[in-house]
Parts: sequence; C-alpha cells; structure tokens
Amino acid sequence: MHQLVREHFSPAFDMKELNDSAVIDFVEGIHKLAFTTDSYVVSPLFFPGGNIGDLAVNGTVNDLSVVGARPLYLTAGFIIEEGFPLGDLKLVLSSMAQAAHTAGIRIVAGDTKVVDRGKGDGLFINTSGIGAVPDNIYFGPRNIRTGDRIIISGLMGNHGVAVLSERNGLAFNPPVLSDTAPLNGLVKLMTRFTGGIKMMRDPTRGGVATTLKEIAMESGCCITIMENMLPVSGGVKGACDLLGLDPLYIANEGILIAVVSPDAADSLAGEMRAHPLGKDAAVIGEVTGCEERSGGMVVLKTLIGGTRIVDMLAGEQLPRIC
Repeated sequence: MHQLVREHFSPAFDMKELNDSAVIDFVEGIHKLAFTTDSYVVSPLFFPGGNIGDLAVNGTVNDLSVVGARPLYLTAGFIIEEGFPLGDLKLVLSSMAQAAHTAGIRIVAGDTKVVDRGKGDGLFINTSGIGAVPDNIYFGPRNIRTGDRIIISGLMGNHGVAVLSERNGLAFNPPVLSDTAPLNGLVKLMTRFTGGIKMMRDPTRGGVATTLKEIAMESGCCITIMENMLPVSGGVKGACDLLGLDPLYIANEGILIAVVSPDAADSLAGEMRAHPLGKDAAVIGEVTGCEERSGGMVVLKTLIGGTRIVDMLAGEQLPRIC
C-alpha cells in the first residue's frame, strides 16, 4: 500500500506530505482548513466495543484531530448490498449519530448507493471530514529534532484483537473491546502544550510499528523505543502470545502517537493521564540522529537488553480491519 501511494497516487496528485489530513490555507489570518477522507470496509460489521458506524465517525475525527484541527463537519457515503438487514442499518446509523454527538461534530451531507446482492459484502462507508486549524499550529515531520520524545496515549492492539476475536469466534477472558473513540477532546487538552508538540499520528492499520516507521522516514530521523515502556493489556498480550502476533503491528482506533520536545514530555504525559482516553499514556522512546536527515530507522530495545529493527508491516496482518 505504501509503495502504491508513494509511487503512483502521490506523484499524480502532487502530494507534498502524506499526513492523516491535508491542511489548507483557507482564510488568511483566521484559520487553515484540515480535510480528510477515508473508507471503512471492516469485517465483521459489528465487533466487541463498536461497529462500522462509530468506527467511521471516530476514524475521521481522529485524522483531523492529530493535525491539530477542531473537527467541524462530516459527510458519509454508504454502499449497501441488496438485502442488507434494515435493523442492522438502523443500528449503524444510530451509532454514527451518537459518535458524532460525543465528538461534537455534525454529519451534514451524504449519499447512498445499493449494489446487487453478492457485490458489496453487506455495507461499506466512506466519510470525509473538515476541521479548522489555528494559524499558529503546524504538526509535521519537519519539526522533529534529535532528543524529542515519543508519547503513546493508551493501550496498544485492542481494536485489532477485538475484530480478530469476533471474526474467528474466539473468546478471551476478560473480553478485549475495541478502543474506537474520538480523540479530539484529548488533543484539545494536549494543545495547551502547542510549542512542545512536533507531530501526531493515530496508529491504525499497521499499528504502532508502521506509524513510527512512517514518521522516521518522513522526518529522516531515527527512533528508538523501549519494549518495557509499551502499554499492552493482559488480554491483548495473551491473544498475541496465543496467535503468534506482535502487538506493535496490531491496529488501533482510539490512541495516538505524539512526538514532543524533551522538556515537555513528562508534563504532557502527566496531563494526558488526567483524561479518560489518556489514562495509560506513556513516554516510550526518543528521536535520534536527525542532523543529516538521512535516518528513517526504528529500533526496539528489548526486555532482555538486546535491540531489533522495527520495520513496516509487510502485507496485511489482519485484512479488513477498518
């Protein structure tokens, strides 16, 4: 996917930066606009802790939030397979409405298309979102410097394991619930430290490892993370041990990664822990070797004192995860 985007889509559309949302100068001196779009094809449509509806709203809100935007408006397009149960559709729509209300964003436009039976796998949703970015905020890879710290806002892997368990009829005790949630409230709290935040991302497909590798490649820096600092619940750890998966590569839908200046890291992490979606926030590593902007490597320091290189996820560990 990364190769496809970088070699074909990015040159065709003259994309200078590949962020979660595009930030556009709209009204000089007032605001910039953030604009994002995404499609949701998760299977199954309903999973522990959520469904495709709230996932679509929260995912769009989060893509806007991590570039520093205040999410405002959202559109939703539905591709519905002939024969899809009306009761399930009502549940999805109700979840979307509740998620939008929780996030303080309005769904203002949409579209529906019905495709022949067997052509749509139930329901697909496409969303687009617009948010406002204050002029004094820019979160991006050009900000990153040697010594910056890496903060993660919560537990890794909950969404991926929740979907996997529902898809394969697995039961974990206690059950693992998806972490799907809107992050704009947490980001609003964090932006009190605007001067200390360099960049943010939400680690969805490909998990924390892939997101950190993207940040390293885009900034030209190296990143070192500490295995003993990575927050993973017992349920996710047990599921990964059982199935031979790595929590670093499991998808998330309600956490973010922030690169922040070293003098702000501990205080910001402390502030985040006062928010329900940041109670497990942790400083997990630091940025190294930015001077020549020729890095791009992510290294994990293991529990036993060794090191290993962390690369992007090759292929799809869990396809149809969002």
